[in-house]
Amino acid sequence: MAQVLEFKLPDLGEGLTEAEIVRWMVEVGDVVAVDQPVVEVETAKAMVEVPCPYGGVVTARFGEEGAELPVGAPLLTVAVGEAAEAAGAARPAGGQPARDPGAGDEGAGEAKGSGNVLVGYGTSEAPARRRRVRPQRTAAAAPAAPARMNGRVRTAEPTDGPVPVISPLVRRLARQNGLDLHELTGSGPDGLILRADVEYALRAAAAQGGRPAVPETATAPHPADRPQAPAPALAGGPRAEVRTPLKGVRGAVADKLSRSRREIPDATCWVDADATELMRARAAMNAAGGPKISLVALLARICTAALARFPELNSTVDTEAREVVRFGHVHLGFAAQTDRGLVVPVVRDAHARDAEGLTAEFARLTEAARAGRLTPGELTGGTFTLNNYGVFGVDGSTPIINHPEAAMLGVGRIVAKPWVHEGELAVRQVVQLSLTFDHRVCDGGTAGGFLRYVADCVEQPAVLLRTL
Repeated sequence: MAQVLEFKLPDLGEGLTEAEIVRWMVEVGDVVAVDQPVVEVETAKAMVEVPCPYGGVVTARFGEEGAELPVGAPLLTVAVGEAAEAAGAARPAGGQPARDPGAGDEGAGEAKGSGNVLVGYGTSEAPARRRRVRPQRTAAAAPAAPARMNGRVRTAEPTDGPVPVISPLVRRLARQNGLDLHELTGSGPDGLILRADVEYALRAAAAQGGRPAVPETATAPHPADRPQAPAPALAGGPRAEVRTPLKGVRGAVADKLSRSRREIPDATCWVDADATELMRARAAMNAAGGPKISLVALLARICTAALARFPELNSTVDTEAREVVRFGHVHLGFAAQTDRGLVVPVVRDAHARDAEGLTAEFARLTEAARAGRLTPGELTGGTFTLNNYGVFGVDGSTPIINHPEAAMLGVGRIVAKPWVHEGELAVRQVVQLSLTFDHRVCDGGTAGGFLRYVADCVEQPAVLLRTL
């Protein structure tokens, strides 16, 4: 006899307590296989696809797109067993929910599950071939024929239900321009709304002399689709108060920075360095052919060499045991600004990579960060952080330590400045380096020695040869 099993939002690790539903990947009545992704959620760390550990027929879903669910809350229920699967395959058209799987079923197979449901990392075995039964619309429920304009499809009236959007960038573009995605029918597969559809709708609205309007009869958009900021105030007029919830990535960053300031007695030291020779060395390396070497990769190589000399800064404080834990590896985090906010991807075993390998890994993680596809494992476990805020055109900063690490190196912009070089005034490429460190793990002498070694390597890259 078939049985109905409840699949709850699993613990995604690293202290995450909630997630927002971005996109449902199955509907009530669909047949799902073991470990088939059923929903895409966004946590404070990243967006991940959640696979279901049971194979069978989806009988219920909990939560609409844009809703936040705590860990342990029900996601969906699945009727498992051969009879339930047959019921799902034979379900009549019209999108009706599957019948009660326990009524009159005999000889059903045993419930099967993966037993491996921690998500964001997939499961241990290859998933079975996905089987999906899509509900069909009856003639009575069919929507009115959409109107076409220049090949773009738009519905005459907004539709109810989840918005078929995958890309967060599409949602953001619509949100910024006050466009209700419920008004659109996408040109992508299965009605998926693409960026081109949103851009066309905005151009059409502009041609008509106004912004896209939401009809009074339209269904209210989901929280993820609501505009988060009001339209700009008229020139000279009063400006409305704006409140932004501290949740998701922004909330996670706020919590972590607050905890760092609250728990870590930090101190900052800084020094100006002549980066002219480092820039020349990079230019020579890239002129020799082969993969290009990034500046951040060279700075990372310098950091790992400095940490080998001053390992006290590659550590953390165990407050409960009252011990300083020094790591034997360097998992180097680096700050990356994305549309979702500031994230810190981690380069595993950075000390074992050369400049070319570091360049490739930085590029891979940066691309994943901007696409919102970093896994929790790629955002945690760092032992030291490199923050290149010079890309924002600023010279200096006092970095806040990425708790529970013990130090962070900040790098400002490299800019031409007057500099005394070999006893004469010259124009050189100068950079400011800042080190914020946990005063519990070391004193100023160690921190100063680390920073001075980094500056020496920036000014004379040949210094690195002694560590190879």
